[in-house]
Amino acid sequence: MKLTIIDKYILKRYLATFGVMLLLFVPIGIVIDVSEKIDKMLENKIPFLDIAFYYYNFTIYFANSLFPIFLFLSIIWFTSKLANNTEIIAILGSGISFGRFLRPYIIGASIVSILVLLMGFFLVPSASEEFNNFRYTYLKGGGKEAMHGDNTDVYRQINDHEFIYVNSFNPENKMAFNFSLEKFEKEQLMSKMTASRIKWNPEDSTYTLYDYTKRTVGAMGDKIEKAPEKKFRFAFDLEDLTPLVYIAETLSLTELNAFIEKERKRGSSNINVYLVVLYKKYSVPVSAFILTIIAVSVSAMKRRGGMGTNLAIGIVIAFAFVFFDKIFSTIAEMSSFSPLLAVWLPNIFFGILAIYLLRNAKR
Repeated sequence: MKLTIIDKYILKRYLATFGVMLLLFVPIGIVIDVSEKIDKMLENKIPFLDIAFYYYNFTIYFANSLFPIFLFLSIIWFTSKLANNTEIIAILGSGISFGRFLRPYIIGASIVSILVLLMGFFLVPSASEEFNNFRYTYLKGGGKEAMHGDNTDVYRQINDHEFIYVNSFNPENKMAFNFSLEKFEKEQLMSKMTASRIKWNPEDSTYTLYDYTKRTVGAMGDKIEKAPEKKFRFAFDLEDLTPLVYIAETLSLTELNAFIEKERKRGSSNINVYLVVLYKKYSVPVSAFILTIIAVSVSAMKRRGGMGTNLAIGIVIAFAFVFFDKIFSTIAEMSSFSPLLAVWLPNIFFGILAIYLLRNAKR
């Protein structure tokens, strides 16, 4: 596919305006964030290098989160300028169809989509991990303990046959209290291991159980085994009992798929949260095409109010998209609503809107 001079001109404006929009709004986001958190940073005496690294990760996290708004407004901006300068009228008047006029926009959306997709797979997870680690360590109440959510009355399935319960868990020293491990075969209890506390031993990768008791169920009678303390090797990690509240955001695509499969087998109550993160890695890049078509359709015609009217319409639509995206994601995370449907519904709704606006724009 050979690009004409007009294609190159529009594509260049598409990518350049999107880049300028990022360079314009990201520093504003940083300034607002600094103004909100400067007192905490000074109070905790955070090293300058840690703060600088935090804002490097903040830039990636912030740009990825608000990418739809930046993209939409940048297209509205430069397309409105083309319309106000009657450049679009001249292009369409030369015999080029509106669909053909859209080609460089679709190429630009493809470039942005691939960039966002790759960032979501590889760059955003590491940035998200460092960004959230900094927030929970220095800025949020509860510190590192809050990173693991609720650490009390934890009951988890660790494989097809075994279940763990702990009354409370300290992720800092990897110690849990009122521990029990139950093993079932065909819904029949086979054994139950209990301890007043269990502690991880990093030097030899074992666990020490204190006030250890094991009851093995037998047809001729139960067998009881006791000891003041006893060491074991287990296939689970105590930290898996209460993973980081933002764990899904920090994993690459391969790691996230493996993590979700493991949590699904364990019957995790947070599985919808993890699935929302997974599905968004694919849905967000698709939104680039939908928002591009909507933005061009809205701003391609010259309006009486000029660029201001187009920008006002664009801001309303962009924030509506982000609003519905957040609402449906939250509903999926907090209920049994399908995460796949919740993530894709905004794209479906605004995709229908894009088709309607595009048909009107062609007329």
